Formats: sequence, C-alpha cells, structure tokens
Amino acid sequence: MINQIGQIMLYVNNQDQAKAFWSEKAGFHIKSEEDNGHMRWVEIAPTAEAETTMILHNKELIAKMSPELNLGTPSIMFFSDRFDELYDKLSSGGVTVGEIVQMGPQRVFNFADDEDNYFAVMDHKQ
Repeated sequence: MINQIGQIMLYVNNQDQAKAFWSEKAGFHIKSEEDNGHMRWVEIAPTAEAETTMILHNKELIAKMSPELNLGTPSIMFFSDRFDELYDKLSSGGVTVGEIVQMGPQRVFNFADDEDNYFAVMDHKQ
C-alpha cells in the first residue's frame, strides 16, 4: 500500500533562509516552489534526479493547522498508489488517522504510530 518514501518534511522558521542554506551552501537542487495563497512550500533534493525530496514548510503555519504534530523533528511523507484503500485499512485498524485534506493538486492524510509520531501519506498514482 505504501510504495515509496516520497518526501521528508522539514519545518522551518524562515523558508527563504532555509531555501538559501540548502541551495547555496549545501548544494541542493530546488525542484519546485509552490504558493497557493494559503500555504507555501519549497521542494528540494540533493540532485535534480533524486526521487525522495525534502519539503521546507512554514513551522508557524503548520503548528496552527495541525497542533498535534511534533514540529521539532522532520516528518516523513509516504506515497501510496492505493491511497483510499490504505486510508480505510488504517482507519479501521485502530490507528489514529487524520482527515483527508487537499494540498495543492494532491490529497493527503496523516496518521500516528503507537508513540504518537505522525506521518503523512500522499495520493500518488504512478
């Protein structure tokens, strides 16, 4: 059901400063930058060809949207090509699962493990 570790979400206080650090000092490639008017995110990777990327998210905004998340550590975004099936399986299996939300063109939900570490899943049909 989960078929790829797609993104690592890094929650930062200053997206522009973090973007400059990762691109200028660490040599990462900026794969995309999105701003839908409500939320801005910057997708970076070690190379243009890398399949797993990091997303730089605004920590303050995410804290308001999802106060249950531990924003002191990066979070992992899994990709699923059987998104609805996975959502139903986790929901009916006693796992703490958040609502499905629209993030840009993609649907996403989060879930927690038994230690309340949160992870996200993005609908990602190949």
